[in-house]
Amino acid sequence: MVQPVRKAVFPVAGLGTRFLPATKVMPKEMLPVVDKPLIQYAIEEARDAGIEDFILVTGRGKNLMEDHFDHAYELEAILMDRGRAGDLDTVQDLAPGSGQLSYTRQRRPLGLGHAVWCARQFILGEPFAVISPDDLVLSTPGCLVQMIEAYNEVGGNVVAVEDVPREQTNRYGILDVESDDGRLAKAKGLIEKPDPAEAPSTLSIIGRYILQPEVFDHLDKHETGAGGEIQLTDAMAKTIGNIPFHGFRFSGKRFDCGTKAGFVTANVAYAMERDDLSDEIRESIKAFL
Repeated sequence: MVQPVRKAVFPVAGLGTRFLPATKVMPKEMLPVVDKPLIQYAIEEARDAGIEDFILVTGRGKNLMEDHFDHAYELEAILMDRGRAGDLDTVQDLAPGSGQLSYTRQRRPLGLGHAVWCARQFILGEPFAVISPDDLVLSTPGCLVQMIEAYNEVGGNVVAVEDVPREQTNRYGILDVESDDGRLAKAKGLIEKPDPAEAPSTLSIIGRYILQPEVFDHLDKHETGAGGEIQLTDAMAKTIGNIPFHGFRFSGKRFDCGTKAGFVTANVAYAMERDDLSDEIRESIKAFL
């Protein structure tokens, strides 16, 4: 019987410089895909997976996210007066309950491993999930729901993975695979952003993790890796041999919303999934092409 995953960490301290000038004052995670910001998709995915405590690791200029998940009393009063019950439910139901959403500050951008380390005092010895809002996964059920099902089978550390072109391995954490049944790949090692010629596989980690608290034993050392940053991949790799480690091939389509092309594509894909938008979007795309 594995210990249940009740907590999730959301590293959202990045500056989002690829999206300037839009992100000059607005957090990248508040950029909307159709009509919801990226961070809300991430929160909803976690909530659907049974997560009870949500920890956002923020940075300077991220206050809009806190406001987004708070009550907007004037807006709610106007919607109520105008009889717009559906819209009122939408803005009232988007946030976790009182006491479930916490914020901590990453004061310096020292890497993903450091961002996760900043949330250590909220974890308290439990397994936890890490979700990057930049990686948006269109799937039913959600990616984290699928991962928790796999985690309940094998325990240990579980990361979402997908195969990438070999020439792109230097952008990702890559698994050194011991065995692979097509769904779960057991790893004997991990390498952060290896040169394509040296990559042990093309199986890359995307922004979904289920981790045991022992990873903090290594993050506590603040050892730097690729790019001079504290890499989460390096800390995970050091747990292999003591804790089972599996890469999970999820069902769904991942969009890298940290890039402009991925973000635009995600907007189109999510709009096409909407009954109220799909026909109009399809015709607009046809006319444009």
